[in-house]
Amino acid sequence: MAETRTLAAPDFAGWSCPLPLRDHPRVVMGHGGGGAMSAELVENIFAPAFGGAQAALRDSAELTLDGARLAFSTDSFVVRPLFFPGGSIGDLAVNGTVNDLAMSGAAAAYLSCGVILEEGVEMALVGRVAQAMGAAARAAGVEVVTGDTKVVEAGHGDGIYLNTAGIGLIPAGVDLRPQRAAPGDVVIVSGEIGLHGVAIMSVREGLEFGVEISSDCAALGGLVAAMLAVTPDLHVLRDPTRGGVAAAVNEIAAAAAVGVVLTERSIPVPAEVANACAILGLDPMYVANEGKLVAFVPREHAEAVLAAMRAHPLGARAAVIGECVAEHPGMVVARTALGGTRVVDLPLGEQLPRIC
Repeated sequence: MAETRTLAAPDFAGWSCPLPLRDHPRVVMGHGGGGAMSAELVENIFAPAFGGAQAALRDSAELTLDGARLAFSTDSFVVRPLFFPGGSIGDLAVNGTVNDLAMSGAAAAYLSCGVILEEGVEMALVGRVAQAMGAAARAAGVEVVTGDTKVVEAGHGDGIYLNTAGIGLIPAGVDLRPQRAAPGDVVIVSGEIGLHGVAIMSVREGLEFGVEISSDCAALGGLVAAMLAVTPDLHVLRDPTRGGVAAAVNEIAAAAAVGVVLTERSIPVPAEVANACAILGLDPMYVANEGKLVAFVPREHAEAVLAAMRAHPLGARAAVIGECVAEHPGMVVARTALGGTRVVDLPLGEQLPRIC
């Protein structure tokens, strides 16, 4: 007779930092926002169930197979609307996974694609999304080699959801991990922030800001390759998607137990994003990006890496925005234009859900 096992429910009372989850016995939108609530969901439910999460603080997992170092990543895309200025759910699905691999230094080689369709969605729309995915894959130099399709009943989806997984080789000598951030590192962002989140918001909510704002959705593999050509000794790369630059830098600071000091006036925020955020009461540092990266670079290489970034089309507006320090480990602060200092916290959830 087969053995019957009863699985124990998670011990909610034993969580060390449980407030958002403990206060929400059911899933809420904030749990998918890439902030503190998402982190606690992974840390307290998924990681223990899976025996630990090797890539919990990374964009992709690093694996070894027959001596080869591989980066492996998966991501799901539920953005609404499906098409927006500067891109679509198809572009996001390809570029998002390509970028997750690039943050480990890997050039994406192969992708899988899982498609969940809602009954009743127009075939023409499905075709447009598929064409967008194909074009994005060709532009990124990656092949979509396998996939799966499922259909759910009308009213149980939102037209089209996508999942992509990707794999690529990590070059010898490259070791990109959040734990490698160290005091003295220079923090660089590859360009203007906040464009994707504001573009989605403007379309979804029908807001007019006097100028069309387009998403920055792009594949960053070429930019990362140009940076690694200067030196393989970059410490950390992260694409600041959900939760924006603030979430990305906070996660790195916590993982490496270092402090980070940002200079607000050095952070490149386009005027249209700044104006939109002022109207809506948002902080651009918390707004999602889909074609930018944040780099923690040893100081001796920072000038050369910055020059290489600015020579690439996707890094033309790159800027130094701060540095790592030994003080206040795990905390991110920003020097304001008025000469003060403020704490930049990890966001609780996402300012705008369904952003990618």
